[in-house]
Amino acid sequence: MWGRTRGWAVRRSRMAVVAAFVASVAACTTSTPPTTPEPAPTTASPTPLPSWSAGSKDRLPPVPPSWPLTGRVDEIEPRPALSIKVENHAAARPQSGLEDADVVWEELVEGGLTRFNAVYHSVVPDVVGPIRSVRPMDAAISGPYGGLLVFSGGQEQYIDMVRDVGLQLIIDDDEDPGFFRSTDRVIPHNLYGSGADLLDQADDDHSKPPDRQLRFAEDLATASAVAGGAAASRLDLSFPSTSPGWEWAPAGDGAWRREEFGLPQSSADGDPLLAVNVVVLRVQVVMTGARDAAGAPVPETILEGEGPALLATGGKVVEGSWAKEGALEPLRLLGEDGEDLLLAPGNTWIELVPVEDGAVSYR
Repeated sequence: MWGRTRGWAVRRSRMAVVAAFVASVAACTTSTPPTTPEPAPTTASPTPLPSWSAGSKDRLPPVPPSWPLTGRVDEIEPRPALSIKVENHAAARPQSGLEDADVVWEELVEGGLTRFNAVYHSVVPDVVGPIRSVRPMDAAISGPYGGLLVFSGGQEQYIDMVRDVGLQLIIDDDEDPGFFRSTDRVIPHNLYGSGADLLDQADDDHSKPPDRQLRFAEDLATASAVAGGAAASRLDLSFPSTSPGWEWAPAGDGAWRREEFGLPQSSADGDPLLAVNVVVLRVQVVMTGARDAAGAPVPETILEGEGPALLATGGKVVEGSWAKEGALEPLRLLGEDGEDLLLAPGNTWIELVPVEDGAVSYR
């Protein structure tokens, strides 16, 4: 079928305290003079719990904190997820900020091109863009993360969809702060955002950190693809009007490097676009009946139900399936045994490749 971070950590401790008690002295019943009373006992010092060791039932080893969207162990900042719509038209490349995202979703839009929904949590990007408009599948993509969704504008029915799943919307067309225009490019490919200024707008109802979504292994060696997958050096993907790819780059990068039409892709700062994990979902795409400003039909990727999936990590791939029960439910990746596939700690790109008019191969 397949042809920059700081944070807080919560630590708990407890100590057992031994209560002091006073021994009673028995009364003498003979005529012998009473003995000199013993001094009253003093309160005992607290007795520390034994330190944990393998096999001990007294205590469990502490679970190190990790970022929920990358699985990387570190101190965690209690901030919300920040989803931002980023353009992938040729005039928008190289983009800014994609290299900082925890998760990037690539979705089909009008004309057979693709657009990104980039999700930030462990890193707040300095600059992100070019920022573009919302699409119908963004509700199912960003809904499980909660927090904020940032975009330039969009058709009212699609704005209603992302609002209805409970996201806080930051929209340039509404003159929300945090956006600016670059003088280096022409409209509409020159709208950017400041990550800090966008995130600062989170209200009290949208400040909670995101829940864990995909499952992560403890390390690279125990990730599902590495432990039981087939060796691969390339992933080749096909959308109707674009052909991204991923090449395994173990030397120096130790990750998958993104390509467009065979050309390596970098950020505007010159950083290569890398992914520790590449997830490919084969999806159904339907036409919504709406048209964009140029008159092109607007497609919608169906992100509910199940379908074939592929997970690439560490120069290996493993095939499986994906499942998602609804817009607010997280994506699941399942192996042939029905168990969750485990990603390596790090960032992830998720490719939504149409079953029709799309193709996936690896070698």
